[in-house]
Amino acid sequence: MAEQPYDLVVIGGGPAGYAAAIRAGQLGKRVACVEIERAGGTCLNWGCIPSKALLKAAETVESIQHASDFGVSVKDYKVDFTKVMGRSRSVSDKMAGGIEFLFKKNKVDYFLGCGHIPEKGKIEITSGPDKGKSLAAKNILVATGCRSRRLPGVEVDGERVMTSREALVMKRQPKSVAIIGAGAIGVEFAYFLNTLGTETHVVEMLDRIVPLEDKDISSALSRSFKKQGMKVRPGTSVENLRIGDKSVTMDLVKKDKKETLEVETVLLSIGVEPNTEGLLGGKLKLKTDKKGYIEVNDRYETSEKNIYAAGDIIGPPWLAHVATYEAVQAVNGMFGHGEPQRVTLFPGCTYCHPQIASVGMTEDKAREAGIDYRVGKFPFSASGKAVAINQPEGFVKLIQDAKHDEILGAHIIGNDATELITEYVLAMKAEITSDEIHATIHAHPTMSEALAEAAASTHNEAIHI
Repeated sequence: MAEQPYDLVVIGGGPAGYAAAIRAGQLGKRVACVEIERAGGTCLNWGCIPSKALLKAAETVESIQHASDFGVSVKDYKVDFTKVMGRSRSVSDKMAGGIEFLFKKNKVDYFLGCGHIPEKGKIEITSGPDKGKSLAAKNILVATGCRSRRLPGVEVDGERVMTSREALVMKRQPKSVAIIGAGAIGVEFAYFLNTLGTETHVVEMLDRIVPLEDKDISSALSRSFKKQGMKVRPGTSVENLRIGDKSVTMDLVKKDKKETLEVETVLLSIGVEPNTEGLLGGKLKLKTDKKGYIEVNDRYETSEKNIYAAGDIIGPPWLAHVATYEAVQAVNGMFGHGEPQRVTLFPGCTYCHPQIASVGMTEDKAREAGIDYRVGKFPFSASGKAVAINQPEGFVKLIQDAKHDEILGAHIIGNDATELITEYVLAMKAEITSDEIHATIHAHPTMSEALAEAAASTHNEAIHI
């Protein structure tokens, strides 16, 4: 046992865990972080960062394919799939090293292994390079995150059947793939593989792809994907998955119709589940919801005093930026540095092409809530900048309260949507109205002009449509 207890021991080194550890270090606390694999967690090593490196490769290929639109002739090009995947891993390696540097800078002790809490105030490392070490802590923060959910009875072998983790280290490009689940992860991999030449089938059990987004966004992405050559199959369930030596066969069922699909590889993108195995010992219990996510109060404290939790392990939304925010709030609160805040407003971003970004209510949610609302919409086809850069696809959609002009929700599909959404997030956080967005001069020509035009269109005052 350590001679002096740590002020905080964080279990998990992902966007929640490393942020919590660094923040506690900034506050001058004695802090340690226990990570089972590598600093950065799933997001940096097996999710957000390496996948964006892959998507950039796909965007580069797409740019080459459309180079003639700009009068540029590209006679031949070749995709080195191994090099594409290798660059993705090198980006993760570099960023993980950056987190380790920040740990040293902020005097965070870093341990590699599985963190186990046998009793309050104590952490044992039960596997990994630091196996056998024991730490004492005044406070513990659980930030163990989630892992990809799997289909019962279906073995993930990394060749015939993959989750996003295996897909990020593919040794070769599959000739055909069925992506089961069309949320953010599913459609990102669909865009990547399809653009590089894989025959891509997108299968979604619900009635539309990216089902958490506004219906107009889902419809626009579906049209775009079909135009790109993908087979998009919403409202379809997968039955009787049969894994062979060289292919996977399945039955696709839509209402009363059934068809058989054979592909080289299946990528499962059907959600996540919490990482809690091996976390607690003996009589120690933390209250969880029906799906196993740890429940916390407004200060991110669990049912056990001085044990906190933040990030994906406390449930949706499963977003890295939300996890970081929650972790910093939890640390600030536990050490008396301001009153912690729970997440109520956050952007959601999907990095396929066209990109998707949203915040707040969808139109359906506003209607279900009985709110008197107005919609402002502006197409990028009317944006000079979007047309000039050959990115006229998509639109900005704004939902506002009809009485007070309060922005209730914003939804963007198009080039750089994930960068543009922040203006609306800030506006909603600061309670700025759509009229004030309209009255703010936006530089010309920029993609962001569409944000002002969408705001103006809520009162039929948009100039360019």
